[in-house]
Amino acid sequence: MPELPEVEITARLLDGALRGAGVEGAFAPGLATMQTFDPPLSALEGATLTGIGRRGKLFVVGFAGGGLAAAGAAARAVDPDAAVGERLAVADATLVVHLMSAGRLQLWDARASMKDRSSRLLVRIADGERELRLREFGKKHAAWGRLLRPDALAEDPTLTTLGPEAWPDPPDPAILPPRRTLRGALRDQRVIAGIGRSWVDEILWEAQLAPLRRCGDLDDDERTRLRETIRVVLDRTLAEYAEKLSLPLPDKLPLPLQVHRRVGEPCPRCGDEILRVSYESDEMAYCATCQTGGKPYKDRRFSRLLID
Repeated sequence: MPELPEVEITARLLDGALRGAGVEGAFAPGLATMQTFDPPLSALEGATLTGIGRRGKLFVVGFAGGGLAAAGAAARAVDPDAAVGERLAVADATLVVHLMSAGRLQLWDARASMKDRSSRLLVRIADGERELRLREFGKKHAAWGRLLRPDALAEDPTLTTLGPEAWPDPPDPAILPPRRTLRGALRDQRVIAGIGRSWVDEILWEAQLAPLRRCGDLDDDERTRLRETIRVVLDRTLAEYAEKLSLPLPDKLPLPLQVHRRVGEPCPRCGDEILRVSYESDEMAYCATCQTGGKPYKDRRFSRLLID
């Protein structure tokens, strides 16, 4: 699943390419993709795309004018040079997109056929060729979108239950539920928004903290170290992405991971083997030498010690 760094860099690049663009029309070939019906996607015809931003691991795409404008009201002026947040604030409606595990949001120079089985949502740009396209790989239709008016956006349950952003200013780890494990709490979007299975392994390895340690067991120095590590890891990753990535983005971004997906390889810090704990649909990677005092976890799915 794309996480904060991947969604952030994608939003930046798409926003730079599409700010102030007119919309020719929008369609949802994936019948289960759109979770709202009012306003309809047809209301985007003639609208202006005001900005593309991020909240946690969600994309937020603003639109103003066109069929979204109230009857008899003039379309709102959009300053393409304003900050993303300012442009989103003048939106008549906001498209919220969740990629789930296999979705990708991409700008294409050619338009998809309505029979393209990977296409879930298409926003056609008024220049006659380009298209903002939500694609999803695999057989599951899990990625979704919601087109919301400002009042509905303010009450959307997915957005309102998100915790504080993990970046650029991570919250004090004192907010973490004391009886939850570090790995479980940091991945919970209701606690901190943006971190998932890949980057939580990286952050805890960098901070040299045991992933199944209880949040309430951290002392002041460890909480300070964890907060700074979240900032450093995400800052570093975004800087690397900004230097290397441009549109069109590849479907699979080259994640600069040191421990996640590196099970069986030497730890970059101490050289010992990277170990794992397997769950039903997840895998935790860690270094026992650097993180758990040399004691490996038992890789038993139903172990009492592995409850997040």
